[in-house]
Amino acid sequence: MAKIIVSGASGQFGHAAASQLLDMGEEVIALSRNVDKIADLAERGADVRAADFDSPDGLEEAMAGGDKLLLISTTLVGQRARQHGNAIDAAKKAGVKHIVYTSLLGVRRPGNPSVEGFDHIATEELLEQSGVPYTFLRNSLYADAVATAMAIPALEAGGKMENAGKGRVPVISRDDCVAAAVGVLTQDGHENKAYDITGPDLWTLPDAMALVAEMAGKPITVEDVDDEGMYRYFDSIGAVRKAEDLTPDTPIPWASEGMVTFGQSIREGFMDIESDDVERITGKKPRTLRSVFEQYQGAWPA
Repeated sequence: MAKIIVSGASGQFGHAAASQLLDMGEEVIALSRNVDKIADLAERGADVRAADFDSPDGLEEAMAGGDKLLLISTTLVGQRARQHGNAIDAAKKAGVKHIVYTSLLGVRRPGNPSVEGFDHIATEELLEQSGVPYTFLRNSLYADAVATAMAIPALEAGGKMENAGKGRVPVISRDDCVAAAVGVLTQDGHENKAYDITGPDLWTLPDAMALVAEMAGKPITVEDVDDEGMYRYFDSIGAVRKAEDLTPDTPIPWASEGMVTFGQSIREGFMDIESDDVERITGKKPRTLRSVFEQYQGAWPA
């Protein structure tokens, strides 16, 4: 039986993937900077190991004995290619035979302006050059994020600024993304392939907010703004514009250029992609946006 390494196992995606693999009887090596956060996985039989992608030291040892690696993209925009490069180098030295990477939908379409995507492009190129068989899981926008990070402030304020216009995006539940990753890790024939991990329907973000409003019984007015208007909004709430300007003391832990150019990429059609890859990998249709909203509706303001 192959030993499967799961990076970022203390995060939502990594923990869910490791848990599902354990449920299936797979051997799991769970990596985290803080192993105390994944003590429950150790209790269930995972081999829990400390690993920090910011430093190459100890990474090869952390991956020793692993056959496959689920490389979950890290969160620090602008630094991810360096972090992922450290992980890829260590995996190759440790003899890992297949790396499955969580990338971004539409990322390799020429001209995509999304700053969020630049690290993913660099990582995909590093994997292509590594000589290690890879699979790219190009995940769409999480429906979970629309249901929480977008919906809750919009309901509280009664409105939302949006620069994505009428661009369409096939929002997908995190559950379906995890299921696709687990499928690729436990099935044969996925080496050196890229999959578009998408939900069942294409949504504009204003239409998604209209569904939130309908389900919550509260109005949400979506204000269509240009990119500079979005930057001004994020300036007003204290977000820095560039990722390199982030510090540990920055009040908002992300840079607005990532958010604004992500909206721009939706508006310009770079994420307008239909795919049945999730169903082909998992054998199940992905969840609808409404079903994800129903899951999180209890967290919405009354």
